[in-house]
Amino acid sequence: MEIIWLFTLVLAFGLCVVPVMASGDHSPPLMLAKVWRESLDPSAYLVSEKLDGVRAYWNGKQLLSRSGLQIHAPAWFLAQLPELPLDGELWAGRGSFERVSLLVRAIKPQDEAWQGVRFMAFDVPDSPVTFTDRYWLLKTLVEELNSPCIDVVRQETVNDQAALLARLDSVLAEGGEGLMLKRRQSLYQARRSDDLLKYKPLQDAEGTVIGYVPGKGKYLGMTGALRVLTDDGREIRLGSGLTDALRKNPPPRGGRVSYAFNGYTAHGLPRFARFVRVRPEE
Repeated sequence: MEIIWLFTLVLAFGLCVVPVMASGDHSPPLMLAKVWRESLDPSAYLVSEKLDGVRAYWNGKQLLSRSGLQIHAPAWFLAQLPELPLDGELWAGRGSFERVSLLVRAIKPQDEAWQGVRFMAFDVPDSPVTFTDRYWLLKTLVEELNSPCIDVVRQETVNDQAALLARLDSVLAEGGEGLMLKRRQSLYQARRSDDLLKYKPLQDAEGTVIGYVPGKGKYLGMTGALRVLTDDGREIRLGSGLTDALRKNPPPRGGRVSYAFNGYTAHGLPRFARFVRVRPEE
């Protein structure tokens, strides 16, 4: 099998290799996840580990962040990616988020630092077929490329809720952070969709830093908590989870942060919200 045959296959699947951007902005047309609900049937989905990396969109020529900013990867890395749009994540193994985040924010490519980073592909955005067939296409593509710079996020089936919980426990025991579930018969949708779900012990979300609460006691003269505007327009405060280094030098106003929480209060606010990390500029 040769690469030229594979692109013939791509055309047969109805793919367009010209990058398509979301209307009205410069953000890639990405499919975004909602949260898994136990009332759903796991057997209708394919399940994969939720990688702790940085979301990236490959448009066939450039790597773009979730908001459309160019990711300056080395030329040798980009040269090993295919000439068709892919949705995926830049990843260097479990526990490597901070390393990859720094690389993504860098203006100049850092060749040595990119060694060991892989583009973990999990979808083919421009394909009009169901996810089961898109996954087969991805596996075929990655096997043909045979490159250390790109891999496919492995999917598997689970028959019921008990099997799903067992898979989650296995991933957590190995240092992973959760699971992703994608409906087998779903089409790619450039929006937040019920056909793509995340399953973690804790819920998580992102917000924007809008101010600071002064510290008291041992934190006097430092930041006691971040004032954060959630994406649905509510203000919360994040103190738990902040390191001393971040209390001395907190994220700037306008910066994005991730936080974890345990469900919602009666007023719809995240319960027991705590800081997780600063998000890379996207």
